[in-house]
Amino acid sequence: MALGLLRRRRSRDASAAAAGLTMPLPPGAGAVGCEVADPMGQPMGGADVTITALDSHRVAARGTTDPYGFFMAVLPPGGYSMMVMAEGLSPVRETVEIVAGVTLPTLYARLEPARQLDLPPAGTWLFDPPHTAIRFIAKHVGMANVHGRFERFDGGIQIVQDITESRVHVRIDAASITTGNTTRDNHLRSADFLDVERFPFIDFHSTRFAYRGGSKWVLQGSLTMHGVSRSVALDTTYLGTVNGGYGEELRCAALAKAELHREDYTLNWRSMLARGIAVVGPTIQLELDVQAMYRTHDTPTPPE
Repeated sequence: MALGLLRRRRSRDASAAAAGLTMPLPPGAGAVGCEVADPMGQPMGGADVTITALDSHRVAARGTTDPYGFFMAVLPPGGYSMMVMAEGLSPVRETVEIVAGVTLPTLYARLEPARQLDLPPAGTWLFDPPHTAIRFIAKHVGMANVHGRFERFDGGIQIVQDITESRVHVRIDAASITTGNTTRDNHLRSADFLDVERFPFIDFHSTRFAYRGGSKWVLQGSLTMHGVSRSVALDTTYLGTVNGGYGEELRCAALAKAELHREDYTLNWRSMLARGIAVVGPTIQLELDVQAMYRTHDTPTPPE
């Protein structure tokens, strides 16, 4: 995808001091910060920053820059992807390697006005699972957020000449839910929540693409979970189309988000609390980080 790269400050000490990164680190942790500027080079507060673990596609940190354009995250060692986004501006991304006990040089991102991205050509585009992630964040009742993902899914996009009439289908294997806690995951699969034996799939079928300007779209459609279908709207940022580097292979990418309410799908959290079970709260933030492929040398099966 057409993403710019964050560039590193020349002076590690100066940048760390400027970003307030000279604080002691927790044992076994490292840190990284970024400084974000607008197209005029001025500090940009309120830019969205998302840091995702490369091995699990799990969101490790998320937030917005402060009024001076700074954002900092303290993380376990490992590889991460940092993305910076703001309305009407081109997103930027860089991969960082966190090392225990080390505060990395502050990254500097100057966001530029978003160019009008070429829309994908008409045809069938199928999700590329190794480069696609379906994640969610739910409030742990009375405590911090629970981060999770679904590990098995498929889907595709049918692009037509009138882009607003294009269609998306996503099918998720409900049993593939994981939050990093085996006891909680088994409970989420049980009849108390997803009831995966009776309802093995979660399905989204779009009905219309609505253009919102720049790279922003809304995908209107129906989400079926736990045997219940509800209308939802996915706020979507289109990230562009590029040649995948394998001859005729093309790729397009998008980031889509929605807020779901568990009780809309008869997942009754109040009954769980009444029984003394505190797992996750009533509101779930869903995120689809999608890459889809279209190879002109074959004819993929259209999504359902």
